[in-house]
Amino acid sequence: MNKTLRSLAVAGVLAGSALLSFGAQAAKDTIKVGVLHSLSGTMAISETTLKDTILMMVENQNKKGGLLGKKLEAVVVDPASNWPLFAEKARELIEKKKVDVIFGNWTSVSRKSVLPVVEELNGMLFYPVQYEGEESSRNVFYTGAAPNQQAIPAVEYLMSEEGGEAKRWVLLGTDYVYPRTTNKILRAFLHSKGVKDSDIMENYTPFGHSDWQTIVADVKKFASAGKKTAVVSTINGDANVPFYKELGNQGIKAEDIPVVAFSVGEEELAGLDTKPLVGHLAAWNYFMSVDTPENEAFIEQWLAFIKDKKRVTNDPMEAHYIGFKMWTQAVKQAGSTNVDAVRQAMYGQKVKNLTGGIAVMNKNHHLSKPVLIGEIQADGQFETVWKTDGVVMGDAWSNYIPESAKLTADWTYPWVCGNCEKPKFATLTN
Repeated sequence: MNKTLRSLAVAGVLAGSALLSFGAQAAKDTIKVGVLHSLSGTMAISETTLKDTILMMVENQNKKGGLLGKKLEAVVVDPASNWPLFAEKARELIEKKKVDVIFGNWTSVSRKSVLPVVEELNGMLFYPVQYEGEESSRNVFYTGAAPNQQAIPAVEYLMSEEGGEAKRWVLLGTDYVYPRTTNKILRAFLHSKGVKDSDIMENYTPFGHSDWQTIVADVKKFASAGKKTAVVSTINGDANVPFYKELGNQGIKAEDIPVVAFSVGEEELAGLDTKPLVGHLAAWNYFMSVDTPENEAFIEQWLAFIKDKKRVTNDPMEAHYIGFKMWTQAVKQAGSTNVDAVRQAMYGQKVKNLTGGIAVMNKNHHLSKPVLIGEIQADGQFETVWKTDGVVMGDAWSNYIPESAKLTADWTYPWVCGNCEKPKFATLTN
């Protein structure tokens, strides 16, 4: 090769290297935020709003200058209420899209599908919805409610004089892991309060179930035994609409048979005639109706972003709000989006709740949050009728299940255990 050709070849290599270097740099110019929510299928009624919430938070963060001098980029995928597809889309987000964090899921079955993927690839998932507990993963931060932050307080309230002193219980749920596990915990709790199995009715229906006539009639029959009866609903997604319509059709009033729901919020009620449902209950950690400066600002921000005055806010939106703010704080503290660095910076992060008080991220990957119980109003909003004095720390493992009561979760280094009885520690060889 003569000198000229050699010079041209070297120049080409250098140019190629420069381009590769530029390409690598360009790829790092944004911090990618994965959004893993169903935008179609049975869960779209609930999850589409959560996608919009993250888009709003990303936009707002970019207005503040982004993070670490970089803009945030939302990467949205649609797992379409298909549980195996959630795993595929999570892998796509981490391996192909190179996202730094994922905000996503609603149902526990979708989270259980994603769990091995984020653990294998060391991803970071923020999960914003109430769930059954019985889990603590190194790669998941649970910003929704554990059973002791929602289900247990709701049943305790209905047992109390203030809540009507219920003696019989109907556990209605969608047929998947969250309702069945939550109701296992609730049944154990009810047993601890002296309630017999003969005073507990349990029923499960598929996702998207629409024919509630017979089941609601069975509830009425069960409640006719002369004991005050309450319904605990873990029904999820678009099945809530025909269920509540049937409650109205059969004249089940709150003063006779109160229904408390854990997966019905303002979004699900928005498409219903709520007048027949006045007085029925929901247990969450947030309601749109709560009057605080923080919530007023959040609602104003949401309506300005979504450009639809009819759109409501709800509890999982607040969970994403808290999770996203904690993540940005942890990234700043770590000086990096590296998952291991951010994870360690997450513990002890504090964010003002929209309902008052301070949310804290604990070493078991669960938040400390207030618990609120609200009554449905004629306008589809909730009036808070009971709340905790302060925040309640989320339990990863229920004290009402003997095998779980002895388990602990602590992910602060050098701890490496979310489900052990005795401390386990990281080693240099790990």
